[in-house]
Amino acid sequence: MSRAAVLTGLGTYTPPRVVTNDDLSRTMDTSDEWIRTRTGITQRHWAEPGTATSDLAVEAGERALKSAGSGDVDLVVLATTTPDHSCPATAPDVASRLGLGTVPAYDIAAVCSGFVYALASAAGAIAVGIAERALVIGAETYSTILNPEDRTTSVIFGDGAGAVVLRAGEPDEPGALLGHDLGSDGSLKDAIIVPAGGSRQPSAAADASGARSADTYFHMDGKPVFRHAVTRMAASSRAMLDRAGWTPESVDWFVGHQANVRILHAVADQLGMDRERTVVNLDRVGNTSAASIPLALGDAVAAGRLTPGDRVLMSAFGGGVTWGSTALRWPEVLPG
Repeated sequence: MSRAAVLTGLGTYTPPRVVTNDDLSRTMDTSDEWIRTRTGITQRHWAEPGTATSDLAVEAGERALKSAGSGDVDLVVLATTTPDHSCPATAPDVASRLGLGTVPAYDIAAVCSGFVYALASAAGAIAVGIAERALVIGAETYSTILNPEDRTTSVIFGDGAGAVVLRAGEPDEPGALLGHDLGSDGSLKDAIIVPAGGSRQPSAAADASGARSADTYFHMDGKPVFRHAVTRMAASSRAMLDRAGWTPESVDWFVGHQANVRILHAVADQLGMDRERTVVNLDRVGNTSAASIPLALGDAVAAGRLTPGDRVLMSAFGGGVTWGSTALRWPEVLPG
């Protein structure tokens, strides 16, 4: 029988600073009602100045390793849009700080689809024998790339990290990832973008007036992103259900990327699933990009909603644009 990647540990972390909608309304032209009715978000967590993505990743990683009952992994994959530096990757530093020695470690840059992409990458390494156990982390400090004058983005995103431990196992045991569906469309790259900071447009720390250049901030074209997110997540979810041999009615929980509650409900509607079977925690943490799915899993377990044996479908859409889905039967795992 072929090897499978089996989820055996889960850890989450959000920084302690809570920023409510009312807090934002004091510094920009917005209101609690405006934000809630358009996104479903009431608050988010933002890291304090000086806190980096690696700091959040280490916290979540430690908790996932504790949940798994062992700190012995031989691969680290970190999904993030907000690395500590453009060079080098952040994952090796995280692995070192976790005491994992010289294990291979690398970053995945698929924006909000990053965690699903990272799961697929780690599962592939386990399947071919490169790794026996892998730590997969999604971590973000989006507050560092948000334009405080742009209410269309600054009200949406939060900071946080979530991690899982995967081990080599059998395809028919609880926790085994049942396959992956991934895709991208680079013709839509400008829909979700930080224009400056790469080789196309090297970053300038400030404009002529001394203010931070607008191109160093996150930009998003909301309407097409909404439309494509619903379409791509629904199609990818259907493809994953076909691979798993599941019907939409047989899924206990849909855990989608926590971007907008209207997107989550629209995807559930297209799949013919009851909206009540959609895990939603963005009201409390906002859109945490690559961290959103593991954070949602952790919340669902802590609340007693997600229990061993439940059929779980995960799907995400992000910049690039990218999308992806995976599925599993939930194992006996408690967040660390």
